[in-house]
Amino acid sequence: MSVLIKNGTIVTAEETYRADLLSENGLISEIGENLQVSGKTRIIDAAGHYVMPGGIDPHTHMELPFMGTVASESFYTGTAAGAAGGTTMIIDFVIPDPQENLLSAYRKWRGWAEKAATDYSFHVAVTWWDESVYHDMGVLVKEHGVNSFKHFMAYKNAIMATDETLVNSFSRCLELGAIPTVHAENGELVYFLQEEMKKKGILGPEGHPLSRPPEVEGEAANRAIRIAQTLNVPIYVVHVSCQESLEAITRARNEGQRVYGEVLAGHLEIDDSVYRHKDWEYAAAHVMSPPFRPKGHQEILWRGLQSGNLQTTATDHCCFCADQKAAGREDFSKIPNGTAGIEDRMAVLWDSGVNTGRLTKNEFVAATSTNAARIFNIYPRKGAIQVGADADIVVWNPEGERTISAKTHHQNVDFNIFEGRTVRGIPAYTLSRGQVVWDKGELHAVEGAGRYIDRPAFNPVYEAVNKAAELKRPHAVDRTEQKG
Repeated sequence: MSVLIKNGTIVTAEETYRADLLSENGLISEIGENLQVSGKTRIIDAAGHYVMPGGIDPHTHMELPFMGTVASESFYTGTAAGAAGGTTMIIDFVIPDPQENLLSAYRKWRGWAEKAATDYSFHVAVTWWDESVYHDMGVLVKEHGVNSFKHFMAYKNAIMATDETLVNSFSRCLELGAIPTVHAENGELVYFLQEEMKKKGILGPEGHPLSRPPEVEGEAANRAIRIAQTLNVPIYVVHVSCQESLEAITRARNEGQRVYGEVLAGHLEIDDSVYRHKDWEYAAAHVMSPPFRPKGHQEILWRGLQSGNLQTTATDHCCFCADQKAAGREDFSKIPNGTAGIEDRMAVLWDSGVNTGRLTKNEFVAATSTNAARIFNIYPRKGAIQVGADADIVVWNPEGERTISAKTHHQNVDFNIFEGRTVRGIPAYTLSRGQVVWDKGELHAVEGAGRYIDRPAFNPVYEAVNKAAELKRPHAVDRTEQKG
């Protein structure tokens, strides 16, 4: 079915203007004033609403086997919850076990993801190194549309990448035109501090942030960035949570290095007092890595987003229910790491960002969608309101309100880190490739409707092809606002 969105205000990362938008066959087919249609077309009246690119969450973990259990969110339930919150695409992670073949792991994750309700892609983690990994990285880039590889600098004795692995993998990324990404925490220091906490009898969730102070993140971020600088390869730092890590990114960017930073909605809003809560289950529910930081870091991260030194926002959506978290009741280091947020990211960022004046509407679109599409080379297919782009669209009601709660959210987890918060600014409609999947409070996501999205490598050939394919937005009239 075609969909005509009328009377709305289109907001992109660059401009704001009034126009109608027509979606046909999964693509945006026309943008202009007073569009007329015939035949079977659904008409959505977007008066008083903003029409924006659907959100892209570049950091999720659906169905992740981790720390002796499996994340409770499936690719269907997770992407459906995302659609309820205005997110229309995720980039999840293939994480091979040590010595596991990269291509075998990739095929396994692709199988799990076939149930996704909206579009998806994958970063692939490099957790070990030999000639087979070198070979498989090439196959993944050239044949499977993977252009980013993840490196965990934490989780010693599990998936932690050594410096040798970082150097080899970063170098291979440069050869292939792929971008390395890093989870920046010094795994050796974390392991040492965990043991120190236990020797002192600190076994509860409060031991989690004590064993992962900001310094271990700052050191790892700086080390990864310097390795990338030496090899002349761009780098993307995931879930930046503290001043120390942001300072390493800012310094490198000021020196002209191509470094990108991602921040989680949770790290922008929540501080480490949650780990000292008297209710063990409440405290354990917030255990994730890096942990939530002391007060003060949150405002510094907002400034990083405002200044452009942090470009993307994500969730690190990785759900574990109370019975799974209970595995660490006697030892905080055994609490499965992860929290939810895919349904709430955009509303929380709008409420704390746009409503407070920290972000303009255009900057909000850039941080929740367009920048991720550009960094991971799927723009303007995604992250854009342009003729020819995928009709991944959110019709945003800036006056709509929602009180966040685990009792009413669509995420498959029994806890919400934003529990009880009322946000102003919510999606009225979400379209995934032209299909209305969120309709004023009703979820119409379809299991298996999502598609895998290839992400071309970064090299002159692909760049030329991408540039030639980029479609120019038609002239629009009645512009009402310019980028702030």
